Amino acid sequence: MTKTVIGPVPGGKDRQGMTPTPSEMLSAFGRIGLLSFGGPAAQIAVMHRELVDDRKWMTEAQFLRALSFCMMLPGPEAMQLATYAGWRLRGTFGGVLAGLLFVLPGAVVITALAAIYISYGEVPLVQTLFLGVKATVIVIVAQALARLSGKALKGAGDVALAVAAFVALFALHLPFPLIIALAALIGALRAPVVPDEALPPRRGRAPWLAVPVWGGLWLLPLVVLWTLNMPFLLDLALFFGKLALVTFGGAYAVLAYMTQEVVQAQGWITTAEMIDALGLAETTPGPLILVTQFVGHLAGFNETGWAGFALAGALTLWMTFTPCFLWIFAGAPYLEQITARPRIGAALSAVTAAVVGVIANLSVWFAIGVLFAQSVTWAVGPVRLTLPAPASLDPTALLLTAFAGGLIFVLRLAVPLTLLCTALAAVVLMWITGM
Repeated sequence: MTKTVIGPVPGGKDRQGMTPTPSEMLSAFGRIGLLSFGGPAAQIAVMHRELVDDRKWMTEAQFLRALSFCMMLPGPEAMQLATYAGWRLRGTFGGVLAGLLFVLPGAVVITALAAIYISYGEVPLVQTLFLGVKATVIVIVAQALARLSGKALKGAGDVALAVAAFVALFALHLPFPLIIALAALIGALRAPVVPDEALPPRRGRAPWLAVPVWGGLWLLPLVVLWTLNMPFLLDLALFFGKLALVTFGGAYAVLAYMTQEVVQAQGWITTAEMIDALGLAETTPGPLILVTQFVGHLAGFNETGWAGFALAGALTLWMTFTPCFLWIFAGAPYLEQITARPRIGAALSAVTAAVVGVIANLSVWFAIGVLFAQSVTWAVGPVRLTLPAPASLDPTALLLTAFAGGLIFVLRLAVPLTLLCTALAAVVLMWITGM
């Protein structure tokens, strides 16, 4: 490790005066990737400890500004924060290394879990285990809703946005991208404008090649699939590429939108498989949006067997995470300018408030799908409500959900441990009842 007094530039030295070697980068970001369980809050805490507290490669102020910047971007903010930190330390090479090390451990685990799920998911014992997983998913989403509500809803205007987003999805079935766009517009319009001359200057070189290079890499599979006339994989790539543009507020925010497309519109997977995908994604390191990879594996297998499993999983991973490098490498030199604009921050706050309503809709959808065997649709004009059939309530699923709720909200167990305990409780319960 060398010392210098030069200021921060891409590929140069950080403000702490340290330039880590590639092996040091590999060690630090490899450790972050392997320990990144528990959602973005826990992942960001691991990164903070590793990069700010222990290695002192970033200052507290640099870390927080970078986090604010990444929260403004579509996609997993923790993965983008790791990518930015790597870029700041060793330029594009460092950013690519840090981003890949954050995602790949979880991606490998997701591939293995998806293969096991396909091979053994119909075994009665495994189905019983997954009943416990599904019950826990209801509580996990409810926990995410409670946490986000406390942070995002700061006044009557935010509450109104959340309620409006819930009604728009649950009753009117408006497209998720439209809801996000309208929320961002409302937030931007109610914020003050800062003149350009009051903004801090750009740091580092202008990213002239970032947009064409990383944008081209991101869209390259679309050209190849269109040329080879592979309509299923092309449709899959188009959808997950579009999903990457609207993934504000974390994976929970887009799950309902993803489910609407992959389950209802395209029929690539079933509702039960979608819920199982989220439950298994919660057990892996890395960003929760890796659930898209699991969905891609299942959709590909359902379409063309194991060859489709491999191709669709890799394609989904590419379309989901390549744009994260594009946003970081194109925007990182302008980080301080972007975070200083009140309208951008206000737009993000409004989107976050709307995401509360989006996740509330997801919570209701999961609860109906897991706790009730049947649902009914009630429609009047543009309003269409999907409601549970009370007589179809599954008491076993209800009991397991209550058990998972006690573990998470009362005993405060970690999500992976709760998933394990509830899955085992489902087996015990089925053995006792003889079902």
